[in-house]
Order: sequence, then C-alpha cells, then structure tokens
Amino acid sequence: MEKTDLTKIISVNGEHGLWRYIAQARNGAIVESLSTKERKCFDARKQISSLEDISIYTSEGEVKLKEVFLKMKDALGSKPCPSPKDSPETLKALFKEALPNYDEGRFYPSHMKKVVLWYDELVKYASLDFTDPEAEAKEEDGEQEAKDE
Repeated sequence: MEKTDLTKIISVNGEHGLWRYIAQARNGAIVESLSTKERKCFDARKQISSLEDISIYTSEGEVKLKEVFLKMKDALGSKPCPSPKDSPETLKALFKEALPNYDEGRFYPSHMKKVVLWYDELVKYASLDFTDPEAEAKEEDGEQEAKDE
C-alpha cells in the first residue's frame, strides 16, 4: 500500500467520512470518498480542512494530527480502535494513553470521536504510513543540485 499524503486527505464540514482531494474545479474541489470511492464536487462555500493542517491542543502547545495518529497506533498495538459511539470515558482513556498531556479544556469527547473515526478510516482505506512533504522537498532539492552540477 502506498504512503498516505495527509495534505490530500480532507474532512468536509457536514459530510460523513474522509475524502481524497482529486483536482481543483472552477467553483470548488473535486474529491473522492475514501470508503466508497464516490466522486463529488464541493463548492468553495463548504468548509474543507486538510488533515495535515489539523492539530490537537496539549499542555505544551499543539500536536499535528499525523503525530496523534502514530501515537494512537502505538497505544493501541494490535487492539482495535474504539468506536466513536463508545463512551466518553473510553475515548478519554485512549487519548490519556496515546497523548497524556492533551488539553482537557480544549480537546473534547466530540473531537475525540472525529479523530477515532478518521483513524479507523485511514487504517481501512489508506495507511498510517505517511508521506513527509519536508523530507521529499529536501530530496528533490538535492536531486536538482546534482543535475545542475
């Protein structure tokens, strides 16, 4: 399975699940559902968020969602991820183990439900092996410098 580029995995406010960005449309974005492969065009009025741009509040600042997913993977091991329908106590227990310093005053059970839903979708339909845009940019710069010599 190929690496997952979180800059192209998006959440659309009011729409269930995660979407893969396909292309820019004249009036919005063309996307494809990770789970059903259904394609849609969302207009520019929809609130679209790339998972790369989402962070979780902690007592030391913010932690990128990519890091949270990897910490969840470590915490869960071979156990399945809790369901978004599980009790708030079950969700809090997972995040206390995976991200013990999360900010309880700013990261609520409703947020936790979204994160476990997204985690489960990535496990099922993509991968938790993420691309690293910064490393790839450095690699491309190195290749370009080698060509220029």
